[in-house]
Amino acid sequence: MKITLDIEFNGSLGRVTLAEAVKHLKAHELACTVSPETVEQKVSVFSDCVERGFTPLRSEIMAAYYVATRDATSEAFDRGLITEGELRQRRVDLDRLVLRSVG
Repeated sequence: MKITLDIEFNGSLGRVTLAEAVKHLKAHELACTVSPETVEQKVSVFSDCVERGFTPLRSEIMAAYYVATRDATSEAFDRGLITEGELRQRRVDLDRLVLRSVG
């Protein structure tokens, strides 16, 4: 499936195209920004997966999972929901899981 700006999906207010959703976000100054470090992390995991022979789609899914999980763990620490030790352990566990999955 090729994703284009005219592709429709179910939004909170019903069917909407990707172009309409982006226009709505920009109108409300809600455009998404991603730090260069996050992009670099994701590209690194994606590249490692592709080099190990996974399809681009699976590599993208694994890279997105890795970045989303690291972000969620960091946010949990920032909010005081987990300790620094738990943060470190979760990162080690995630790295081990991704490396084991792609290795």
